[in-house]
Amino acid sequence: MKFGVSSYSLFQALNKGEMTITDVIDYIADIGGEHIEIVPLGFNLKENPELIETIKTHAAAKGLDISNYAIGANFAELDDAAYEAEIERVKSEVDIAAALGVKLMRHDVASSQDLSMKHFLEELPRLANACRIIADYAAERGITTSVENHGYFIQHSDRVQALVQTVNHPNFKTTLDVGNFLCADEPSTVAVANNIGLASMVHFKDFYYRSKELAPGPGWFNTSSGNWLRGAIVGHGDIPMRDVIRIVKESGYDGYISIEFEGMEDCRTGTKLGLEYLRKTWNEV
Repeated sequence: MKFGVSSYSLFQALNKGEMTITDVIDYIADIGGEHIEIVPLGFNLKENPELIETIKTHAAAKGLDISNYAIGANFAELDDAAYEAEIERVKSEVDIAAALGVKLMRHDVASSQDLSMKHFLEELPRLANACRIIADYAAERGITTSVENHGYFIQHSDRVQALVQTVNHPNFKTTLDVGNFLCADEPSTVAVANNIGLASMVHFKDFYYRSKELAPGPGWFNTSSGNWLRGAIVGHGDIPMRDVIRIVKESGYDGYISIEFEGMEDCRTGTKLGLEYLRKTWNEV
């Protein structure tokens, strides 16, 4: 078991130019992280490929594993040419993951305005085919690919399960984000218990949750059912985090765990407090 941080947690500072990716690596090491998950937001590894070696060298010098590489992708509602082009683009991202030396990679799979089950089932075979092709390509490079419960269209635990089972590839799993299930109004305790057996990577993220009638204002966003969420420091929000941690621990999961912070507090403070809470509570439950 290794606890660490997604670089996305420090996006607030990266985006403002207050930190570079090497500063992020330094900070994660300073707060006791054991690995860094690379999400190329606030820096670009395609436009600046020299950063790949910089990240590898700097992380190694700081004693951090590079655990996972996470990118966006969408294979839904595309014509044949765009579908094939997106598969090839994601393969090129697999090459970046291989250059980073990671063994895990998350790519998104689909987004849509039509969130209905009917539309999901219509798209599922084509989505699974794309994931299977990429999983084959990644397997040749020693990398396991995964889908995250992310982006509304494939966010419920049963939709994630349906995709993983339809892909039916030993090299394709899920990056399980314990907080993101709330975006689909699914209780985290139920959803995490459903999907932890399929996880290659686990994210700990927390949210404040309010019913749609409250309309709390700026800084909040809607769930798929119109309720409201705002990012929180892990352990400070409305997810029963202690129970979720117990579920993950008792499942026997023994891989990388990342803090993801997207709250309104300073990202350095939010990340540090979340990591401290996670490690302390993991040891207690």
